[in-house]
Amino acid sequence: MKLSTRHLLGIKDLTREDIELILSTAQQFKEVLQRPVKKVPSLRDVTVVNLFFENSTRTRMSFELAEKRLSADTLNFSASASSVKKGETLLDTVNNILSMKVDMVVMRHSASGAPHFLARHINAAVINAGDGINEHPTQALLDAYSMMEKFGSLQGLKVAILGDIMHSRVALSNIYLLTKMGAEVTIAGPPTLIPKYIEEALNVRVEYHIKKALQWCDVANVLRIQLERQNQPLFSSLREYNLVYGISRSVLDSLGKEIVIMHPGPINRGVELDSDVADGPYSIILNQVENGVAVRMACLYLLSGKND
Repeated sequence: MKLSTRHLLGIKDLTREDIELILSTAQQFKEVLQRPVKKVPSLRDVTVVNLFFENSTRTRMSFELAEKRLSADTLNFSASASSVKKGETLLDTVNNILSMKVDMVVMRHSASGAPHFLARHINAAVINAGDGINEHPTQALLDAYSMMEKFGSLQGLKVAILGDIMHSRVALSNIYLLTKMGAEVTIAGPPTLIPKYIEEALNVRVEYHIKKALQWCDVANVLRIQLERQNQPLFSSLREYNLVYGISRSVLDSLGKEIVIMHPGPINRGVELDSDVADGPYSIILNQVENGVAVRMACLYLLSGKND
């Protein structure tokens, strides 16, 4: 089977069949990662450049490890140490890299739409590792994989996405994926951090009371407050945010049921999640990190054309 697209620019562009193929392929690669020898030759002779114009730790390390596990040749590019600082354009940078015969580009950029621009101008396959406040498709795929591992299916699953929805590319990709796969989605947080008209536009419920959202859901995917993307104050203080919208062990204990806690990282401990929740028995946050490598292996493999 093949994906319906030659790039992974966003969940919005994927069909339900594409998502199922990626998740089932990830399952095969997760089995590989449990072996004593975790490396396979699936992408031998394929060159992948990791093109990160924005800071990243988890996503970058996850992609690099996935590429190494697949035996790809990798090239790592950081904008902070490149000619971009000297005024070189995005297209010039990429054309210079492609002249080195690169097959695939993994790209993170602070500008929404940058990977789409790239995909229109180069022949290499492009994977979006996060663009501005638009999408972060591999995060949504690893979140979905983690939920399926826990519950068996996404169909009918009740998922609450909590926090800074306004500035979150993770939220948008998760909403696209979960609604395509038959899950029910509620978003919750301060009114200033939830976009207007999102209910009608994306077929989700909106809740401004965190505890009501938690009582409704099976899974809470908690997002951090993205202060670096906010150009004006949208709530009075981080302490107040924690008191009203933060998730503590006492809040979870008061629900009268168990729910699964997820977080894409990095966690602002003591703001959206208390440490005893992030590290507690309800949390599958470390499972998400582990599953991220298998899911990114699947995306790289399927977009490389090696499975034709």
